[in-house]
Formats: sequence, structure tokens, C-alpha cells
Amino acid sequence: MSTKKLSNKNRIIKQLYFSGSMSCADFSMQLNKSLPFITKLVNDLVEEDVIVETGFAPSTGGRRPLMYSLKPETLYIVSVSMDQFITRIALMDTNNQVIGEVEKVELALSDNHNSLLTLYEELEKFIQSSKVDRKKIVGIGIGMPGFVDIKNGINHSFLKTPLTYGNESITQFISEKLDIPVFIDNDSSVIALAELRFGEGINRKNIMVVNVGWGVGLGMVLNGNLYRGASGFAGEFSHIPLFTNNKLCSCGKSGCLETETSLSVLIEKFKEAIAQGRVSRLKEVPANNIEQASELIVQYAIEGDRLAVELLSEIGYKIGRGVAILIHLLNPELIILSGRGTQAGQIWQAPIQQALNEHCIPRLSHNTPIKISKLGFDASLIGAAALVMENYDHIYSS
Repeated sequence: MSTKKLSNKNRIIKQLYFSGSMSCADFSMQLNKSLPFITKLVNDLVEEDVIVETGFAPSTGGRRPLMYSLKPETLYIVSVSMDQFITRIALMDTNNQVIGEVEKVELALSDNHNSLLTLYEELEKFIQSSKVDRKKIVGIGIGMPGFVDIKNGINHSFLKTPLTYGNESITQFISEKLDIPVFIDNDSSVIALAELRFGEGINRKNIMVVNVGWGVGLGMVLNGNLYRGASGFAGEFSHIPLFTNNKLCSCGKSGCLETETSLSVLIEKFKEAIAQGRVSRLKEVPANNIEQASELIVQYAIEGDRLAVELLSEIGYKIGRGVAILIHLLNPELIILSGRGTQAGQIWQAPIQQALNEHCIPRLSHNTPIKISKLGFDASLIGAAALVMENYDHIYSS
């Protein structure tokens, strides 16, 4: 098959992944190719059992076009969502459905010289246990915290390549060992990609996606595209110096937004409140399981525990102060709260809105709704899969 023909087939597959279903006329318009040429490629893909006919489009007065969709079990993606403590690995089909179970691995990134090697070993075990033909896995997408250089496949904060294996990038190191293409991006950018393509950001041009987790990240969509900045490091929302609290941040500075708003802060504030005699139905949180601790506090808040609600609301208000700055600078059409923190749901909205009422020019804030992600904690896995498919037409064209 010619490189040109393969490239166009892969562009069709990519379009279907993001759109769900399309007609030959849709492909022709999107890819700027003639209808007969597209029809031939689509028929080839049907014969190859990659795409299937899904019926006719709703009537608009003329002849209804035949619609096509990807066959989910034809292609798979290994999706990896990493934070500073926990790594989740999932096998996903082209409908963004998880096949089997999500693997959860305790993998600390800070001061861990073996973190990259451990990640590779866990991926190898996961792929073997999935029993899926490796040739059907089109790529591995990884969302991770830190200063991620997507062009060179490097994370300047975490996952350094072991010296014994040379000086390859993260992507080169893993892809050469697994013989599968690998793509990495900052976790907040990956989450923003998920929201843009499959969540609250569909058909939006300018959105800010706030990723609440062990820090408070930001993914930016400007003019319909992810914005990463001149060096690729835009969106370090956590490190806006908003407070004079003399609290040291992970970045080495003090008073950053992260020092008052992360889920790690939530846990510490809860422990302090209990030690000071505050009353809660949740008597204590696990000492050595940060993920379980945050989940318990959020669960009790949802169930109406006054202390848990109060602490989450305090954090939400402070996040809102940061969001007010974003609105003043960028005038987005929508703010989306996404990531791990969305497990708290609507509890966030009132305090964030209160902060906007107090700190934002009304003409700006009144036209900028705040929405809680419907993708929730799965946004990072969906975004990592989408990262692979964003590059699909390039990596499989030769």
C-alpha cells in the first residue's frame, strides 16, 4: 500500500475516533479529498473489518447518507494516568471503553531513580496479562505531572532515564522496549484534551480546564487548540503566588496556590482539625494511603459531614480566587473543573462562584460559567488515549 493511501486511511480512522460516526461526504469535506476517492478508501476499510456501516443519517430533506463508525475491537490503546503517587493503566477500545480492569500501581515519582524502569515493567506485565494481540495496540499514551517536553519526549521533573540504558527520552526508552509507539504530555493538558474532544469542551474554542489533584493544574484551549506556550510549559496554575502564608511549595517558592488548594492540603487540614477537637463522623484518615484518605474525606463531604464540607469549601473559594485571575487575563467562554478532585462534585461550585463574585469584574464573570466535568476522574485516561489518536495519522503512515 502506498504511503499516501495509508495516510488517508489513517486520517479517516482518526476522524471517526473523535467524531463517533461520519458519512463519506463528511470525510470528503474534512479531509479535502474527492468523494469518489474517499468512498474507495471507506469501502477498503469496511472490507478490512476496521469500520462498519451504522445506518443512515437523520433525514434533512434529501437522500440520507450512509454513516460509518469504527469497529471497537479492531484497535486498542494503552492509556496511562500518572500522578505523584499512583499510576493507573487501562486498555481502551476506540469507543473509549475500558477493556477489563484498570490496573492501579503505587509508584512514587519524587526522588525515585527507578520510576521509569518500574513504569516500563508494569506496562510490560499489563500488556501480557491483557492477552490482546500486541499488533492491535496502536500506541501508549501517558499523562504525567511535571514539566513535560512533548516534542523530545522528556519530563524535566520526573522519570529520568536510567544511565545504564543511555540517554534516550522517556518515549524512546519505553517504545523501543515494548515495540509500541509512546506519547507523553502533562497531565493537565491531557485532561484538557479529553474535555475538548469528549467532554464539556466539545464545540468550544476558548476554555480553561482546572485539574484538581495533589496540585492544581491547568489545561488551556485557545482558538480550539491546546495551548502549551513557547517552551511547552504553559498552565502552571499551581504556582501563582497568591498567598503570604510562608508555606513552602514543591516548586521551592512560598505562597503558591498549591499550598492552600490541593487534595494533599485537604488531608492535612482535616488531620489538624481533628487534632484540635473538631467534630466529624470521620474520626481519622489512613496515615499511609493518601489516595484513600482524600477519597474518604470527599465521601463524607458528599454525605453531609460538616467539617469535610467546610474544608472543601475553603479550598474551593481559594481555587476561585485563582480562576478569577484566569478570567481577567484570558476571558474564556467556559471554566471546567476536572480530574481527581471532581469526585467532590457540586460541592465546589458555590465557593468558587462566591470567589468570582468577590474578585471578578461582573461583566467578565457573568459570562463565564463554571462546570464540573462529566468525565470526572476518567478524564486523564480518556485524554491519554486521545493523545495517541491525535498522532495516529502521522505514526502509521510509513
